[in-house]
Amino acid sequence: MKTWKKKLEELKILHRIGRLNLILWVIFTIVAIGWVFCASFSTSKEIFSDKVLASGFHLNNYVRVMKTYNIAKYFMNSLIYTGFACVGVIVLIAPASYVLANYAFKGRNIIRSAYISTMGIPGIMLMIPLFMIISKLGLNKTPVAIILIYVCTSAPFTIFYLLSFFSTIPKSIQEAALIDGCSHIKAFWRTIFPLAQPGLITVTIFNFISLWNEYMWALVFVNTDRRRTLSLGLQAIVDGMKNSGDWAGLFAAVVIVFVPTFILYILLSEKIMSGITGGAVKG
Repeated sequence: MKTWKKKLEELKILHRIGRLNLILWVIFTIVAIGWVFCASFSTSKEIFSDKVLASGFHLNNYVRVMKTYNIAKYFMNSLIYTGFACVGVIVLIAPASYVLANYAFKGRNIIRSAYISTMGIPGIMLMIPLFMIISKLGLNKTPVAIILIYVCTSAPFTIFYLLSFFSTIPKSIQEAALIDGCSHIKAFWRTIFPLAQPGLITVTIFNFISLWNEYMWALVFVNTDRRRTLSLGLQAIVDGMKNSGDWAGLFAAVVIVFVPTFILYILLSEKIMSGITGGAVKG
């Protein structure tokens, strides 16, 4: 009896320590993000003197960044590239993942292993071959090139995630749709696809965050003033700090980069958690 009481006390202590660590991490994160947010409304002088917002809010930081550094254009570029890529990944990979998860055919395991194993290939190894292919197709420095690359690089993780999620959907649902006269394609899009919404939303958010902050592929394939992404634009602002010293503008640009993914996660956090737990246990 004493042994169980001792173990229970130890678990309570560990629980308190874990909760304390979590609270400290949350406080640190809120303070750090809050300081960056406040700095984006301050002046560079106030930032260096550690007196942020001493003279009030300066909305002109955001206006200056939009006009001087063309952040609005880069924002739209990133939104277009990332949006089309996320939609393209779902349209192409969702049916493939369902087939690989629920249909038995020769070579299925080899295909599944091949797709998932590509997650371990460093992107830098593919840089030169992809650049040569894109150049021969005449797509270099075009939106089509970066969207295709984003779709292809997001496919392995998307398949890895959706395989486990689609395996939880009962086959009887598709069988009922087939009995009602649907083809396999119609059965997927009309019955299975809507049921997989939590998993699809979750993997899309993960892909969106990854692609929104992507830097390497954009640097090689769309590094022009007209096609540049938001991450490249932010790096250009950082480089410009060497001459201008506009640190308030830099923090304003950082907030512009950070806010979309933050809002997206806050609004869809419940669907993300349901999507993760939904694919965790095979029913």
